Amino acid sequence: MGRRDCPGCRELRKYIALLEARIRELEARLGLNASNSSIPPSANPPQAPKPVVKEPTGRKPGGQPGHQPFQRVRLPPEQIQHTIPLIPNRCERCQAALPVQPGPNDPEPSWHQIAELPRIAAVITEYQGHARTCSCCGHVTREEIPETLRAHVIGERLGAAMSYLAASPHVSKRGVEEVVETVFAAPLSLGTVVNLEQEMSQALVTPHAQAQQDVQQAPVKNVDETSWKQAGQKRWLWTAATTRVAYFIIYAGRNASGLAALLGEKITGVVCSDRFGVYGCLAAAFRQVCWAHLKRDFQKVLDRGGPNQDLGEAGLAIVSLVFHWWHAYRGGTISRKTLQREVEPLRENLQWCLEEGRACADAQTAAFCQNLLDIEPALWTFLYKRGVEPTNNHAERMLRSGVLWRKISFGCHSAAGCRFVERILTVTQTLRLQKRPVLDYLHQALVAHRANLPAPDLLPVR
Repeated sequence: MGRRDCPGCRELRKYIALLEARIRELEARLGLNASNSSIPPSANPPQAPKPVVKEPTGRKPGGQPGHQPFQRVRLPPEQIQHTIPLIPNRCERCQAALPVQPGPNDPEPSWHQIAELPRIAAVITEYQGHARTCSCCGHVTREEIPETLRAHVIGERLGAAMSYLAASPHVSKRGVEEVVETVFAAPLSLGTVVNLEQEMSQALVTPHAQAQQDVQQAPVKNVDETSWKQAGQKRWLWTAATTRVAYFIIYAGRNASGLAALLGEKITGVVCSDRFGVYGCLAAAFRQVCWAHLKRDFQKVLDRGGPNQDLGEAGLAIVSLVFHWWHAYRGGTISRKTLQREVEPLRENLQWCLEEGRACADAQTAAFCQNLLDIEPALWTFLYKRGVEPTNNHAERMLRSGVLWRKISFGCHSAAGCRFVERILTVTQTLRLQKRPVLDYLHQALVAHRANLPAPDLLPVR
């Protein structure tokens, strides 16, 4: 008969198995870096693989022969304040005098434009309420300054510039105060900066709602989220972006309620995202998961080594080919039908690899493969639906502005501050996507708000 283990031995083996699992988990964490996780390259640990160094090509730095040159755009006459004509007065061949006015055979003049900044100072307007003494009865009558004037100390265009500084270059509130005083020669208090932000926030309520409605109804949108703070409490900055609109909200949770606040209770259209669990509520047929994230995941599988190595190498090879054919299609060198013909066999290969991988001895790798098999249609939506890309880069680019703002400001102190962030980011990022002037729009919005008029339309006519 076989020898039976005593209870103490069984407990010991169980404890050793737990320790071994813990060691594997810690070793996997030590192996995380920018190539196999969302860690930025600047936070790579010392043992991370060195960045790939390109082989020197031998070519000189700068533009190469045959590249598309960037031509300076000649500004139109209405944007030119000064024109200085340089007219020859003597013929360079025979030294004869030349006329000042051009003749019918004279060619068009050459041109060169120089942009310069004049000394900037805000235009300060002082309203004075004068008093007069009646010569008959001696009563003093004073003309009061209207309340509509006393309500503001910052004009609309300066207010638009202050909001732009906060939203785009992400200048802090004290930084805005310093810029206005130093550059515009208009001293103001920190409280005035805060009050102006809230006034601009109210001016952008309707445009923010327009953006929300537009992205919720869009047939394709990219979605992402990042952490935020409100008075030290955890919040999440969510974004949903289309080709013409970027919508932002700050919500208390990174959960299904946050996704519903962003896209509505009934989500329509195709949603492009990463594989964070909250997006699991979306139907796989109306979802596109990010292949850039998938590349990092297969690299992580490869880096764990052992039984994972073959799967990691195969997955990275498939990712590389998918991007190759996608870039060829996006660059116009192949048709959509060719894209589908070349990539569909890769779908079969990946399916086989994942089915093999879910039986892997490594529990993490097996779970990863099962997860991909569960949402397999969401890997390939870009093949069959126009307007869908295989990565979530668009949302990540839109969100980057919010990430930089968070790193500078550490979030907001109040709910009202969060509303300003989400509204000003929505408007500025949307206007950039539409290639419309941001400062002019903010100025018009503030003018309309102070006059109790509707805000200018944020969305172009379809």
